Order: sequence, then structure tokens, then C-alpha cells
Amino acid sequence: MGPKLQCSMLKLSLFMPLYPHDKSGPLPNAISVDVEDYFHTEAMSKAVSRTDWDKMPGRVQRNTERLFELFAAKKVRGTFFFLGWVAERYPGLVRQARELGHEIACHSYWHRPIYTLSAAEFREDLHRAKAVIEDAAGIKIKGYRAPSFSMTQGTEWAAEILAETGFTYDSSIHPVAHDLYDNRNAPRHPFRVAGTSLVEIPISTVRMGSRNFPFAGGGYFRLLPYAYVHWAIRKFNRVEKRPIVFYLHPWEIDPEQPRLPAGQKSRLRQYTGLGKTMRNLGRLLEEFSFAPICNVFFEEAAVLPRADGIAQD
Repeated sequence: MGPKLQCSMLKLSLFMPLYPHDKSGPLPNAISVDVEDYFHTEAMSKAVSRTDWDKMPGRVQRNTERLFELFAAKKVRGTFFFLGWVAERYPGLVRQARELGHEIACHSYWHRPIYTLSAAEFREDLHRAKAVIEDAAGIKIKGYRAPSFSMTQGTEWAAEILAETGFTYDSSIHPVAHDLYDNRNAPRHPFRVAGTSLVEIPISTVRMGSRNFPFAGGGYFRLLPYAYVHWAIRKFNRVEKRPIVFYLHPWEIDPEQPRLPAGQKSRLRQYTGLGKTMRNLGRLLEEFSFAPICNVFFEEAAVLPRADGIAQD
């Protein structure tokens, strides 16, 4: 076996699925959970200082366990991107996710957007998060998602650090216009970041005319009609013949979470639609096939094109 073939097989092996999917069945989509508590969000960053996080009543454990229960009932496994802060305080939650067959991945330690950090600060946060998550899980992790999808144009140095640190894929790009992460010109489909071994797996959008429209989770899943989300997934699967990448947070199924003192936009972003998320999520898991990111994209990862940077015109 020659060196080039060995290298190609190694790269492919990094995306080998935890559980193989039935290729004769429906197209599997990727479902992911960013494991953070209600006071960790960027919307509430001005309401609760990071120095006060340990004083807040935690709800992440029970909310995540409720997702475990729902996923088990629907026979679904997903990717759980753990905040390092959560993994350090709830290591049993990480172990439970692994024992249930979910993929374990990283969501940073302090939930700080990449574009607010220097390269040194990002590296320190990344190493700390990776260490505590891997210690809790008992395995090496290979996936990363930045807080607030903050892998924007100008943060290409972060992709290089991720690859150097041993991550094989990133899922930190949501190619839509947004006040926190305007990445509307980024590629819509997975690509290999130029100059690195890192594979980027963007959050899915539906293309209409010259614009990308969101649908694949988070606040959009709570704010938009379920019929629209269902239509967008079917369109993505049938027309583009690709799997979607869907995401949500444990606090989004918790309408009883404490209301924090924040501005009107932040309250709208955090609290709208909480009461219907669990019901609609259960429906979604019944109507579409889902699996962890590493299962869904491991074959495609070996043959992905490279892109010059993060954002593209």
C-alpha cells in the first residue's frame, strides 16, 4: 500500500460511522445538539456574566436527558456538541451520551464567538474544552462547532488551529444574513478548508432566487411554521439530493426556564416558541431519517472539493 493510499484511507477512517446506516432506506439527515444552558447563550451574555455562571440554577442536565429520552423513543442517534464548561461540571452527562451511541463533539469552553478572540485565546479555549470533554467521554473527539456560528470571513486562522489540534471536521458556518454571524456568501455544502485537512459541514439552508433562507433548527425552528421546515427539508433532500444538517439546544425544549433581564430582541430570540419545540421535534424525528454528523458525511468527506477561505461570493 503506497503512502498516498494510506493517507486517503486514514482520512476516510476519521469519518467512519459509529453505527452504519441502511443505504436502502430514506436519505439520512444529520441532527446535532449544542449542549449549553439557558444562561450560556449570546442573547443572554449581557444579562449573566460568565463569572456568575456557577451561581445560576442549572437546567442543562435534565433538558439534555429529555432529549436522550426522545431520541431513544424515536430510535435516533445524533451529534452532541458539549460546551466544555458543561462537560466539566456534568461529566456523567457526556458519558451517558456516549453510552447511548451518540457522537460526542466540542462547542468551545466559554461560549465566546471566535471573532471576539485572538488566535492565542481561541487555542487556549479549544485545548481546555477538548481536554475536559475527552476526559468525560473516554474517547477522542473529532467535531467542533463554534458558538453563534462565528466562523466568519476573517477567522480562517481558527480552521488551521482546529486541524492542528486534531479535529477533522467543523460545523460552524450558517450561510445566512444574521446580525451575529453574517455569512451569507459562504458555501452551502460541505467542503475542505483550503490549506488544512479540516472539513467544513455548514448548517443547511434553502436557496430561493439569489438568497439563502434558514430553516434547519434553533430559533428558526421555533419561530417558523412547521410546514415550512418540513417543505424545506424535503426540497433539500429531493432537489439537491443531499442530507441536511439540523441543530437545536437543550434549553429550547424548556418553556419553564427562568426569564432573564435582557433586551427585547434577546428575549424574542430566546423565549419565542419554547412550548412547541418538543412536540415539533418529535414529529420531525418521525417524518425524516436522522443520524450523527460523522455517520452521514463520512463517505463524502474523502472526496470533498477545497474552498479558498470561509466566505465565497
